Amino acid sequence: MTAVTPALVKELRDRTGLGMMECKKALGEANGDVDLAIENLRKVSGLKAAKKEGRTAADGVVAVKVAPDNSYGVIVEVNSETDFVARDAGFLAFVNTVLDKAFTTKQSDVAAVMAGELEAAREALVQKIGEKISVRRISLVEGGVVGGYLHLNNRIAVLVQLEGGNEETAKDVAMHVAAVNPQVVSSDQMPADVVEKEKEIIRAQPDMAGKPAEIVEKMIVGRISKFLKEASLVDQAFVKNPEQTVAQFAKAAGATVKNFVRLEVGEGIEVAVVDFAAEVAAQVAASKA
Repeated sequence: MTAVTPALVKELRDRTGLGMMECKKALGEANGDVDLAIENLRKVSGLKAAKKEGRTAADGVVAVKVAPDNSYGVIVEVNSETDFVARDAGFLAFVNTVLDKAFTTKQSDVAAVMAGELEAAREALVQKIGEKISVRRISLVEGGVVGGYLHLNNRIAVLVQLEGGNEETAKDVAMHVAAVNPQVVSSDQMPADVVEKEKEIIRAQPDMAGKPAEIVEKMIVGRISKFLKEASLVDQAFVKNPEQTVAQFAKAAGATVKNFVRLEVGEGIEVAVVDFAAEVAAQVAASKA
């Protein structure tokens, strides 16, 4: 039986990033064979990763990359359970690896990007960090002039597609999208069900009570028009110069806004509220049973 020396433990730690005791145990089970220990750890990693899939990962980061010729760009969102892990160097390195593969392959399908080595890397990261890590979304924008913007906190990323114009114009519009969060490019893109829901909300407002139907309808038309203007990118007042709309800003630069994608970390994820006192009490009760 091969002795588990400090040198072997160090080698395994360097290659896996795991703790000393976990490496020592793995080497003991592998009779000092570092490669076998890594193989066994990967198998365990898969089990540990699977156990953590039921937990909610609503924190994390987004990352964006645009081609040097501005012909296309990619955004990825990778989630963790806590903001502490979202700042971890190993986690951020994994995010960049995912981003690079999605960018190189021009692939927006998460399963396709993660197939093979990247999924193994994710599972190893889950084992090392001890949190659920998930690649949630990948968006690809291609064609025309594409510009990107990443907010300083790495929680909001935007890609904007222009017809005409240049990289700087696209970046400025992307920064506006990050700040204002429009729903659509132009009002004609607003889904009919969203407009109808807004009309119902307006009709139910107190100042509508007792008014003649024709007056109510006129008020609804006016408020819907305001709603669409505020929600549509090209009609919004440009953040850098509120005296002009985004459409006017783009036109002055010889551009038309065609599309945008805005991803914000955790949007749409429901996070369960955990009663930690009750959880601890339950664990204590279970240990006594």
